[in-house]
Amino acid sequence: MGVGIEVRNLNAWYGANHTLQDINLHIPANQATALIGPSGCGKSTFVRCLNRMHETNPIAKVTGSVRIGEIDIYSDASPVEIRRRIGMVFQRPNPFPTMSIYDNVASGLRLNGFRNRRVLDEVVERSLIHAALWDEVKGDLKKKSGASLSGGQQQRLCIARALAVDPEVLLMDEPASALDPVSTSKIEDLIFQLKAQYTIVIVTHNMQQAARVAERTGFFLNGKLVEFDSTHKIFTNPGDKRTEDYITGRFG
Repeated sequence: MGVGIEVRNLNAWYGANHTLQDINLHIPANQATALIGPSGCGKSTFVRCLNRMHETNPIAKVTGSVRIGEIDIYSDASPVEIRRRIGMVFQRPNPFPTMSIYDNVASGLRLNGFRNRRVLDEVVERSLIHAALWDEVKGDLKKKSGASLSGGQQQRLCIARALAVDPEVLLMDEPASALDPVSTSKIEDLIFQLKAQYTIVIVTHNMQQAARVAERTGFFLNGKLVEFDSTHKIFTNPGDKRTEDYITGRFG
């Protein structure tokens, strides 16, 4: 099951550039939370801070607290453990091109030392079912490479790969921005299904998408969280004029 995320006084830098400033919010368990805002406002940096990917950049720095359940991810666990518990799907599908569909999904488990073939078979099948891809690829699991799939299928394969290690949180950074409308609809349907088991955070430029899939929405601007509320309130009665100006197209 998913867990809630508590963010307190989160600040992030790339060198001298203060990209996130005093972010405070609670992300509820087993819901989808959307993050919106213009390019360069800090959304992607924020989600990278949630699983410690931000620190893979040598000039990056983070202060503050991020708790998943009872664990502070910056003081109570290693980055490897955090990234197992908090999976991530990126803007462009990134399957391992030389690996089969099966090996793409099993790769994280094998890195964690799993070798039991029966267990791997079960996890691969379950993950592909959860990613709504099993029926499309079950006859080609070990014959076809991940790169042979369509763009939408590749993105669902990457979701299956993230789910295989049994995370509690799934971060999605613009997961449908490179996809056609049919594939985008499949990803959105998948988000609805996955909420029952995972906490989902989705970065999106598509405000209609945020309105369709998320219970709560945060609006970022210039490295600050301007407003965080129910999605319905953000889009119908925002509390800050900057939010209203953004969602009505006055800037961004």
